[in-house]
Amino acid sequence: MKEKIEAALNKVRPALMADGGNVELVDVQDGVVKVRLTGACGGCPMSQMTLKMGIERHLKKEVPEVKEVVAV
Repeated sequence: MKEKIEAALNKVRPALMADGGNVELVDVQDGVVKVRLTGACGGCPMSQMTLKMGIERHLKKEVPEVKEVVAV
């Protein structure tokens, strides 16, 4: 499952990198994906919106086993 998630994150990364940010996969447990937003995304006030409406939505679509995405 981690490989599928990493592949899905690779599709999201170019958009994040365009704004000076990135995302890294930290862990996956029972369908909960833990990620770390880095670069400009780490301190951005819109990072929660990016996390839930962008990254989480995309991961759930690509990997149906994903229940939630949280930032650590």
